[in-house]
Amino acid sequence: MSGYAFFDTPAGLCGLAWNDALQVCGGQLPEATPELTRQRLAQRFRASREGAPPPAMAEVIRRLAAALQGAPDTLEDVPLDEADVPAFHRRVYALARRIPPGQTRTYGDLAAELGGPAVARAVGHALGRNHFAPLVPCHRVMAAGGQSGGFSGPGGLKTKLRLLQLEGAALGAASAGQPGLF
Repeated sequence: MSGYAFFDTPAGLCGLAWNDALQVCGGQLPEATPELTRQRLAQRFRASREGAPPPAMAEVIRRLAAALQGAPDTLEDVPLDEADVPAFHRRVYALARRIPPGQTRTYGDLAAELGGPAVARAVGHALGRNHFAPLVPCHRVMAAGGQSGGFSGPGGLKTKLRLLQLEGAALGAASAGQPGLF
């Protein structure tokens, strides 16, 4: 029953992989081309096959595509296969999943909930290792002062800002000085 499927969004072709227990074991943001997106997810999940998603995963895909267009759904109830995810990363992901589409928090905001400013860098590290994007919406986490911060996903900062724009986020300082992004 494990497998993966691709779906179109305004941001481009995305992918989702699931296991036999119908938990999401990975997400895929758009690469430079649909072919690269397909290749990347296929490489990550070599033991799975591409195919039509089972009804539960089809519903996750429907909801995820809607959230990427600003629907007020955090998708935090979607089960993730976090068996190989360190405990701190799971805590960071749980907080990130509570951020509604179109809204942002800072690395410092998440760090404050996880033990204080000293863990802000660890929060960034955890989000940089996020294999569930966009279900774990690391694009909604910004640097201090409304700055965009980094983004390790395909397309880097351009993708981060594009996802936020599609969700209806007020970008302000995050997109300042980023000519030609949209």
